[in-house]
Amino acid sequence: MVDLENEVPPLPPRYRFRDLLLGDQGWQADDRVQVEFYVNENTFKERLKLFFIKNQRSSLRIRLFNFSLKLLSCCLYIIRVLLDDPRERNGCWGCSNQNHNLTNIERSPLIWVDRSLPLWGLQVTVALISFFETMLLAYLSYKGNIWEQILRIPFILEMINTVPFIITIFWSPLRNLFIPVFLNCWLAKHALENMINDLHRAIQRTQSAMFNQVLILISTLLCLIFTCICGIQHLERAGNNLTLFDSLYFCIVTFSTVGFGDVTPQIWPSKLLVVIMICVALVVLPIQFEQLAYLWMERQKSGGNYSRHRAQTEKHVVLCVTSLKIDLLMDFLNEFYAHPRLQDYYVVILCPTEMDLQVRRVLQIPMWAQRVIYLQGSALKDQDLLRAKMDDAEACFILSSRYEVDRTAADHQTILRAWAVKDFAPKCPLYVQILKPENKFHVKFADHVVCEEEFKYAMLALNCICPATSTLITLLVHTSRGQSAPWEAFRQLTGTKQTQTRDGHQSHEQWQKMYGKCSGNEVYHIKMEESTFFTEYEGKSFTYTSFHAHKKYGACLIGVKREENKNILLNPGPQYIMSSTDICFYINITKEENSAFIKQNEQSINSISNTIYHGASRLPVHSIIASMGTVAIDLQDTRCRPPTGPTLTLPSDGGKERRPSIAPVLEVADVSSIQACDLLSDHSEDEANHSDEEAASVPEYVKGYPPNSPYIGSSPTLCHLLQEKVPFCCLRLDKGCQHNYYEDAKAYGFRNKLIIVSAETAGNGLYNFIVPLRAYYRPKKELNPIVLLLDNPPDVHFLEAICWFPMVYYMVGSIDNLDDLLRCGVTFAANMVVVDKESTMSAEEDYMADAKTIVNVQTLFRLFSSLSIITELTHPANMRFMQFRAKDCYSLALSKLEKKEREKGSNLAFMFRQPFAAGRVFSISMLDTLLYQSFVKDYMISIARLLLGLDTTPGSGFLCAMKITEDDLWIRTYGRLYQKLCSSSGDIPIGIYRTESQKLATSESQVSISVEDWEDTKDTKEHMSYCTNHYHRNSTSSDQSDHPLLRRKSMQWARRLSRKAPKHSSKVTERISRQRMTLCKRSERQELAELVKTRMKHLGLSTTGYDEMNDHQNTLSYILINPSPDIRLELNDVVYLIRPDPLAYVPNSKPSLKISVCNNSGGGQDTKDDTQL
Repeated sequence: MVDLENEVPPLPPRYRFRDLLLGDQGWQADDRVQVEFYVNENTFKERLKLFFIKNQRSSLRIRLFNFSLKLLSCCLYIIRVLLDDPRERNGCWGCSNQNHNLTNIERSPLIWVDRSLPLWGLQVTVALISFFETMLLAYLSYKGNIWEQILRIPFILEMINTVPFIITIFWSPLRNLFIPVFLNCWLAKHALENMINDLHRAIQRTQSAMFNQVLILISTLLCLIFTCICGIQHLERAGNNLTLFDSLYFCIVTFSTVGFGDVTPQIWPSKLLVVIMICVALVVLPIQFEQLAYLWMERQKSGGNYSRHRAQTEKHVVLCVTSLKIDLLMDFLNEFYAHPRLQDYYVVILCPTEMDLQVRRVLQIPMWAQRVIYLQGSALKDQDLLRAKMDDAEACFILSSRYEVDRTAADHQTILRAWAVKDFAPKCPLYVQILKPENKFHVKFADHVVCEEEFKYAMLALNCICPATSTLITLLVHTSRGQSAPWEAFRQLTGTKQTQTRDGHQSHEQWQKMYGKCSGNEVYHIKMEESTFFTEYEGKSFTYTSFHAHKKYGACLIGVKREENKNILLNPGPQYIMSSTDICFYINITKEENSAFIKQNEQSINSISNTIYHGASRLPVHSIIASMGTVAIDLQDTRCRPPTGPTLTLPSDGGKERRPSIAPVLEVADVSSIQACDLLSDHSEDEANHSDEEAASVPEYVKGYPPNSPYIGSSPTLCHLLQEKVPFCCLRLDKGCQHNYYEDAKAYGFRNKLIIVSAETAGNGLYNFIVPLRAYYRPKKELNPIVLLLDNPPDVHFLEAICWFPMVYYMVGSIDNLDDLLRCGVTFAANMVVVDKESTMSAEEDYMADAKTIVNVQTLFRLFSSLSIITELTHPANMRFMQFRAKDCYSLALSKLEKKEREKGSNLAFMFRQPFAAGRVFSISMLDTLLYQSFVKDYMISIARLLLGLDTTPGSGFLCAMKITEDDLWIRTYGRLYQKLCSSSGDIPIGIYRTESQKLATSESQVSISVEDWEDTKDTKEHMSYCTNHYHRNSTSSDQSDHPLLRRKSMQWARRLSRKAPKHSSKVTERISRQRMTLCKRSERQELAELVKTRMKHLGLSTTGYDEMNDHQNTLSYILINPSPDIRLELNDVVYLIRPDPLAYVPNSKPSLKISVCNNSGGGQDTKDDTQL
């Protein structure tokens, strides 16, 4: 075998690729050339230039040495002046005293001075060093033009102050020659400026223009004064022989424009010098002051810097925004400083735009001027982040500009800001707001992220099945102590008197007291072993703890978190056993740490209870926090009931049949006894009671995760899905296809009423509207059809995501078009959701962005009075225009009340507006406080996402609602309902949505008027009032001509004219009379109904489902969060529940309690599936 290693020669050590291509000839001849770079820097001149000029640190040392020399020369001059006596008439060195007269002025004192030999030696030494340094720097700075170096003012001054001293070395008679060494002060000023610039370069800091300008101004003023002092003193040697102090006194008096006149120059040279110095001061100083003022104004615009010392000794947060609006600023400040422990924090605002006038005025208020610092700069620049001391900040809030037309571009800017802050300060906690859900995964590294469209659509979806969810969440995330509308102020505004109704209730404004006080409830957390509320229930079930804590303390326990687990569980169910290390999350008027507990005996408590509860309602007057029968917890006073109090008893009505009793809540519940619907079974209780024909009509759905998600980062949710996806052509509601021929919503024959969503485009956020309405825990029979009314056709990716959901359709149309509304089924829809359009979010006048949406909703409000409309607005201040009625006295009184609340600094001044209280209007900007609260309550975003169904944690419950019917009124109170739910189904109630009807006076929509009736009307009836009481809402038209009294007068006037008119034939007269009667009888409401019916007939739609006279607008609705256990339940109350996860357990026995999720947004409409308790 051949040895291959011996056959193949080794490669030479310097074998190149060129040699491989050209062969190996000549590779041994190494023709490489060594090249040396930057050879010019090795010369002697370049080395000197590097040391004296280029090198920052060495240059700084040289300039500092030069500055010291100039100061030393000025000091030596002062010493020479103090030692010199002008009366000695000194002359040249070694010459006799001589007197020379020049135009009647002694020339000798001005030319010759007395300079001792040591002093002369020091000055010569300084002059030599300065001379050689100046010449060296001139040589190193020479660039081909010698005159440019020679004619510079610093060079000329150096020559004047150094060359004469050098000459005296070689010619001794000139040693006493006067040399103006005091001019070195200007050279010292020049050296100081250069030294400051080198100092900033050496320490790698951006120089402050304001600091430099102030330094230049001060040094210029000092040099002027010093030059004037020394010049006057020397010139007056031939006159008054002034001392340095006298010259200082004269200069200060002269430059301050005081001019006492006790010290004045005597000879003309000194007078001329004063004139020259004043002229120079009048020219130089105003220029310096102008530049300083300009820099000061620019600094006010940019905001200056946040000092490092303050950043290290004080706590601050940074707010990064694209443009700062006054509403955004006040919402942030009010919410941030609402927490007591944040009172010592500073807020640094970093914004690239200039501060507008309104923001400037607010920041000049003393309360904010000491806390808020505005910096104009960009978060993408490290220099601006350094100005804001981002690396020392406690947190950074990055908010998107929601008013931009291109919201995707606004998100891109937010993402870059978040990346820049994370790169500059990795340890700074980030709180980021994103608009589009598809951009959320770019900022997953942030500590807290709020996606606006995710929350918006999920909240609007829950509003359709749990009425006023948006108001419930908004009140929970706002910091408040309960904004109670003062009855006395409201009574003065409306001019009404407080009255009692038959059933013992106070006037209609009682709702404001209850609603306002209950709005102060928030979500708090505490460790169980540290809690007074929950520590005694260790080892008990969750439902037992929640019920008894609410009964005893008024605190509603809604969730827990294990110490070893990061996930929060809302109502984990009765099978969950409380541990001492659990973190408890509860709803209460204040956190437990701010509560005091005062125990009293049972007799005193009962006596107090009897005095504060009155009437059939048994509502507490001073607090809605908790019942006085159990406990009252307030910010200052707290009363606790002993645990051995009276239990709930059943009503006894004599001969009537006794209701079933309420079972006690077990300490450790038996899971098999929990009565809950098996929502996971295809044949659950909801479908078990239907006939075979009805069961056959129910389509077969499967439960699973949606196979197609429209964006990255969406939380997987178990939903009701179709077994096979629907073809895209079948998703179009108004056009038939080969699979079906339906062309309108009525033709489909839906069992449940529709939910219509009006949006501009089918964005990815709209997916979060569908998912909560198709969640697996929603009963199949209560699924409402969803119709998307879109201005623009959806793309294929969106259709691919929604084609698996049952009863989801879309239609291209606009809310402006009545025909589109009728085709999509608005006449038999349960809810109409109007989403704010992106194209209208920006307007020349900010608050006009909602103009189109408000007018369109007002049109819907007039055309379809029974329709529940849920509207999203850009600006919360525009809520006052929703369902606007110009002559509604009650609304006007609420408007004045809102103004008073705003003057008091209320965070939610609009909360007493009926559209907001009833959950019919919503603005996403109200959820900005959710991000702000996360700085103190880091769990708020997680709890809000669980409540809205955006996240589904195994074992965590979900939000739903139940309706109180006549069969449920035997329970009587909220506390008994709490016990019934905890002991039977394991549900936790958290609030009540209450709807009350209002008494209305007769309006034109309810009265038919005829000419004959008016003829028979007597004079006594002419004075009848058709106005409602001031605190009752009316539904009259805003047109004065539609008022019954005005209409009556106009018809009387028309009848008088008809008597004077010429007579027609009997047939013509009869026809005109019928037409007149018909027009008189028609009201505005009837005209609108006739318009709708006409359009429906034109489109070929049936008018049988249109109930034109059904008016549900004469009611008021509001929310009671965590009400007192003793509050009375009323008919049609909707109770908010947190129901345990059906996946957590499976019941073994057929439940005897039937609880259905309410699918009414209004809360006042009857459904087929009422809750039976």
